[in-house]
Amino acid sequence: MPGRLKVLTLLLGVWMFMFGFLKFFQPIRGWFDVQFQQSHLPHQLILPGKVSEMVVGVLFLLPWLRRSLTVKSKDQILLTACFILLIQMFVAIYVHLQPGVPANVLPFGIKPPVVPTAILFLGLLTAFDVWKHLQAEKA
Repeated sequence: MPGRLKVLTLLLGVWMFMFGFLKFFQPIRGWFDVQFQQSHLPHQLILPGKVSEMVVGVLFLLPWLRRSLTVKSKDQILLTACFILLIQMFVAIYVHLQPGVPANVLPFGIKPPVVPTAILFLGLLTAFDVWKHLQAEKA
């Protein structure tokens, strides 16, 4: 696996797992609940939102945790993680843009969607690197 891809997958894996895990504990738990309430997202999606972030983190880390995976399955896992991350970050950007969501319940207290946009960019960069890797294997 190329160097940049290795760094991106490890970084996104640790970040996403950590972000999901921390949302089970105060004060982040409360902030996440307020984000959902004020952005009018269904309350039933709070738990799946937390768990899905942890799952994405594990998917990004899985190629490093399971060395027995084939190169093709590693790439498929990473592309799946990137796709789910893309959806999650679009939802996060939506939440940041909602006027009723106060900045003090958002990551680092930043109202503009800087954090989710940066993570979205890293996810797209990762997907591009995986796609390039797949294309090189086919050639």
